[in-house]
Amino acid sequence: MRNTSEPVAAAGGAGMTTAVVQERYGAEPEAVLRMARLVRPEIGPDEVLVRVRASSVDRGTWHMMAGLPYAVRPVSGLRRPKLPNPGRNIAGVVEAIGSGVTGFAPGDEVYGTAAAAFADYATARPDRIAPKPAGLTFEEAATVPVSALTSLQAVRDKGRVREGQEVLITGAAGGVGTFAVQLAHAFGARVTAVASTPKLDAVRSLGADHVIDYTREDFLAAPRHYDVIIDIAGNRGLRELRRALTPRGRLVITGGETNGVWLGGTDRQLRAQLLSPFTGRHLGAFISSEHADGLRDLTSLIDAGMLSPVVDRVYPLTETAAAVRHLLDGRVTGKLALTVPAE
Repeated sequence: MRNTSEPVAAAGGAGMTTAVVQERYGAEPEAVLRMARLVRPEIGPDEVLVRVRASSVDRGTWHMMAGLPYAVRPVSGLRRPKLPNPGRNIAGVVEAIGSGVTGFAPGDEVYGTAAAAFADYATARPDRIAPKPAGLTFEEAATVPVSALTSLQAVRDKGRVREGQEVLITGAAGGVGTFAVQLAHAFGARVTAVASTPKLDAVRSLGADHVIDYTREDFLAAPRHYDVIIDIAGNRGLRELRRALTPRGRLVITGGETNGVWLGGTDRQLRAQLLSPFTGRHLGAFISSEHADGLRDLTSLIDAGMLSPVVDRVYPLTETAAAVRHLLDGRVTGKLALTVPAE
């Protein structure tokens, strides 16, 4: 990642922040992400300023960086990014609060989501942050919000996983998958996890009762049927997935990438929802939501020892482009964190 000391904006006497900057869309992180000095963001009456101590990257980071599929651009910016950088996850310390904010005070350690999180200061909404789990480092906590909230909503809210059920999880070694395996196990299900050869031991250690190496075995070929399928990284057809469900089973599609620049695989999710009313099985997808209630639920699970982030590697903020490249290479087990040194 290219470094520069030239600020993108300047204001006399204003505090400054070190941040990753993206001024255009592009699929190659080394080409579009750089370091810069910016004017520290100002907060409104209903916002919190967080001194960021750590962040993390996920697949959504790349989508926002690349502006792909094009369906994301009404949110991220039609021709160029609306935000300085594609970061979303934060863990850090409250620096200041707006006049209308209650429940937080300067000095509080928090985690959650914020816009433009790849910086040493970021503004956050109070309803999207929560007290940081005491047992986690900042780097560990920063890997939780987006991925674990997605997993919680997929497993608990959409999949309705409960004790004694048979649950299949594809993409089980990824950022969302490692949390999903733990959650399904914590809710008492028998978990079958799908991953590649080098990652089987890792997902087994998270509570999977059975693991399938998708490079050597078709995980849908066996006559086994599942009460719930959490499809995170799969691209299998809906007919095949439906056949692997029990008569009243539930399919929850949370991912599945294609090279399509317009929909990028979301068409499969849309078709699942359209097909669902015509079958006894529940076929569906969802867009995860970011909120403090979910973060507090995750904190309870973490504090109880039922959920723990799997951190593959920690990069300094200055190497954000390298972290995104590592993610794209597909060799990550769990999450990649970014650390932001304290002043």
